Amino acid sequence: MAVRKTSAAASKVAAPVEIEIEEVAVPVQTGIADVKTGVDKFIKETQVMSEQFGISQAKVKEGVEKAIKTTEELVAFGQGNVEAYVKSSQILATGLQDISKAFAATAQASVEDAVASFKALSGVKSLKEVVDLQTAAAKTGVEKAIAESGKLTDATVKLAELAFAPLSQRFTLATEKFSKVA
Repeated sequence: MAVRKTSAAASKVAAPVEIEIEEVAVPVQTGIADVKTGVDKFIKETQVMSEQFGISQAKVKEGVEKAIKTTEELVAFGQGNVEAYVKSSQILATGLQDISKAFAATAQASVEDAVASFKALSGVKSLKEVVDLQTAAAKTGVEKAIAESGKLTDATVKLAELAFAPLSQRFTLATEKFSKVA
């Protein structure tokens, strides 16, 4: 069916134009189909982008949570290190105090031995007695010095082991913890 389209102005200028509905309908339907395809494609792409954004957002959230957890672990680890250092310092201070007391007691005993030797020497009547007393005092002094130096050395070594133990434990823990990360 043909439609005639005429207007007063068109009749004066040009002849009437006949347009078939099928001629107009096919491009319009094609245009509508193209628009529908474009809208469908836009909706699908929007859904994909939305899903990707959700995935990205979840990954960012997961990363932030891991970073926070790692930071908390590092703070706790650092706090443990400080506590180990304090404990080590306390052990060292107490040990040094004990060693100082032992050293002072040894020095006091040495002074008392010297005073006793001097008193004994002041009452001697012969040169032989002087030599015998000096020899005995020297022998006793050397034996006591060797014995006391051995005790002080043992106490110092034991103190070093005890004082280093908390730090050694933290070092071992750090090695275990950070070797897992690497």
